[in-house]
Amino acid sequence: MITSPLPPGETSPAANDNGSAITPSFSPLYQQIKGMILNSLRLGEWKPGEAIPSEMDLATRFRVSQGTVRKAIDDLASEHLLVRRQGKGTFVATHAEQQVQFRFLKLVPNNGNPGSEGPAYRDIVQCRRSSASADIARALALRTGDAVLQARRVLSFLDTPAILEDIWLPAAPFKGLTAERLTNHQGPMYALFETEFNVRMVRAEEKIRAEPATQGHADLLKIAPGTPLLSVERVAYTYKDVPMELRRGYYRTDTHYYHNRLS
Repeated sequence: MITSPLPPGETSPAANDNGSAITPSFSPLYQQIKGMILNSLRLGEWKPGEAIPSEMDLATRFRVSQGTVRKAIDDLASEHLLVRRQGKGTFVATHAEQQVQFRFLKLVPNNGNPGSEGPAYRDIVQCRRSSASADIARALALRTGDAVLQARRVLSFLDTPAILEDIWLPAAPFKGLTAERLTNHQGPMYALFETEFNVRMVRAEEKIRAEPATQGHADLLKIAPGTPLLSVERVAYTYKDVPMELRRGYYRTDTHYYHNRLS
């Protein structure tokens, strides 16, 4: 294995008590530190919304410079995993925060103002345990027939149904999730996953296509069968790229449009 030399004044990151390295030896160094911070997030050392140790404390812990830690934190902040607060420190990002609540919701009213309609009204149609079909299992890295939780909900704005969502979750991490808990939770669904099940969705991949509304879609969205819908299939991942949710959404676009910012 080829190892790059450390910057002047820095030593290798700390080792475990048994002497084995706790980080890979590839370069650059700040990515190694980023990986160790990410591992601490995955293991729940710091919960969503909690402050992480200061850059100086982390530099001491990992035996690197404060600048190396700062660069690692900058990367994690740019990926929405950490949030810097001026004068207060750095915190684990949470979907309960206003600025990230709608990170994965891209439907915007025709007036272009996402907040103009107020919060979405959520109607939980069902939440039940079922067996994963082949395509569901493949998306969630499960085996066909493994237990999953299947939920269906309708999101409405100003009393008009706008989004129908079918959601599949691996059953084990979400044991105890019921339609009642989904209905009673007032914040975003991903915030519930964080606080109640210690599962944080950190990124997602989407596939988008146009589809005509089936009779089932039409009944719940109060539209005519065959009405064009925007079909959005999303797989959401927690730390270490572990898939934790498959969501198939059907969006009405007569009063809204799908908006995404690319950078």
